[in-house]
Order: sequence, then structure tokens, then C-alpha cells
Amino acid sequence: MKKAFIYLFLVLGLVSCDPKDLQSVLDAVNSSGALSNLDVANGLKEALEFGVDNSVDFLSAKDGFYKSSYKILLPDEANTVINKLKIVPGFSNLEEELVKKINYAAEDAAKKAGPIFLDAVRSITFDDAMNILMGDKNAATQYLHTRTYNSLYGEFKPVLDNSLNSFGALDLWRDAVNAYNKIPFISKVNPDLSDHINTKALFGLFDLIEAKEQGIRTDVSQRTTSLLKEVFAKQD
Repeated sequence: MKKAFIYLFLVLGLVSCDPKDLQSVLDAVNSSGALSNLDVANGLKEALEFGVDNSVDFLSAKDGFYKSSYKILLPDEANTVINKLKIVPGFSNLEEELVKKINYAAEDAAKKAGPIFLDAVRSITFDDAMNILMGDKNAATQYLHTRTYNSLYGEFKPVLDNSLNSFGALDLWRDAVNAYNKIPFISKVNPDLSDHINTKALFGLFDLIEAKEQGIRTDVSQRTTSLLKEVFAKQD
């Protein structure tokens, strides 16, 4: 009886408050120590935040892209330009110089990617938090990808373009395309190098976030906070 009175008092006292606050109280009263969906959501967000921090640290380090498995190569259609210009003075080493510049630019842009990704993580409402927790080993990352990729692409692209400009990558590519298009009897081309690099850079970031999520799910030692330990113990 006493518990019922307390329960009623809490509900009446919070009916005009934020629904999230009300839900957290109801969860706490009814759970008998069990995790609420809000706890699970916060744990999943925390795991994704760790993944973002790790991926940004790795890829923004010197040669994080350039000398790793995430090295960004030129798009296939760019090879047409590269192959034609190999014998043109000033472009004999075009491919390697361009690849170096775009990877260094991606590393520079990755430093600025953290806040963009973290804002996306923190804005997610995990209505189906428990399903994600009990889902595949990359369920949280895939949820993040599905819900935020398009907006992340739009926010990250200007940041990457600034880095590409600062390293002279787009200027070098523009000069190469202009030189190629002056060759007689060829079909003019202008592949979108910026779009290709942005897509590959985001792939690297998401892939490393996914690796961290899988690590937290499968390796207890990677659960470095009490919330992570409590939440992911539920899926073990």
C-alpha cells in the first residue's frame, strides 16, 4: 500500500514534466533493479561515443589513412586521366602525388569529424533500444549509419573540401583534368573527386566505430565504465 502511494505521488508530481523524466521514474519504480530503456539507450550511445573517439584518433594521426587499410585510392574513372597524362611533362608522378594529398587531407578533416559524429550520436532517440542491444554485433553502428549518414555526409563534405584545398589536392586535380581535356580527339571528363573522397573517408570512420562496438559487445575488458558493464552484460 505504501509503495502504491509513493508511486501515485511520483506520477502526479511529474505529469507536467518532460516525458523522458516521467518515463525514467516509472522505469525506476517498476524495474526492481532492472535496466530501463533509457539506461540501455545511454549505454549504446556511450559505446558509440567511444567508437567515434577511437576512429577519429586513429584516422587523424599522421598516415592514419595514407598508410593504413583505409588508404583512399583514386576512383576508377580517374585512371583514364592518369594514364593519358603519364607522358605529359609535369604529370609523370600525378597518381602518387594526388593519392598522398587526398589522404593527408582526409586525415586533417578527420580531426574535425569528432564533434559532427558526436552530435549525431547524442541526438539519436533509441525508441527500440533493447532491440538494438540484443541485435547483431554492429546493430548500434548500423542504426547510426541508417539514421544519420545523409546529414553527416552534408556536414562533413565542406570540412573535407577545406582540407583538400589546404593540401592543394583539388588544384592538382583541376590542372590534371584541364590538361587532359586539351588532348585532341578525346571525350572530355571531370570526375567528382570530392564526392569519392568524402564517401571513402566516412566509410573508414564508420568501419572503425563498428569495430569498437563489436569489441565492447564481445570483450568485457573494453567495457571501461560501470554503465557499459551493466548494459552490455544484459546481452551476454
